[in-house]
Amino acid sequence: MQPVPQEETDALARLEEQIRRTAELVARLRAERDAAVQAKEAALAERNAALEEASVARRQVERMAEELEALRNERRQVRARIEKLLGQMDVLAAG
Repeated sequence: MQPVPQEETDALARLEEQIRRTAELVARLRAERDAAVQAKEAALAERNAALEEASVARRQVERMAEELEALRNERRQVRARIEKLLGQMDVLAAG
């Protein structure tokens, strides 16, 4: 077997080192990509939860506004009935 010239050995060693660094870079980039994908999914889930909470709050505000309007109408009706009763009491007291 013939000995391998030093130049070829050095070139092969440099190539092996480049391949090793490239493999490490690819592994690091894949890990970063996976982390970014997970962060994106978490952000989307958080956004969706916030949108759902906002929707629930909006519906609650609408229900409360309707209830407030109903209470105002009821108060007007009660006031009108009380005024009518007070008017009748005035008529009885005057009579």
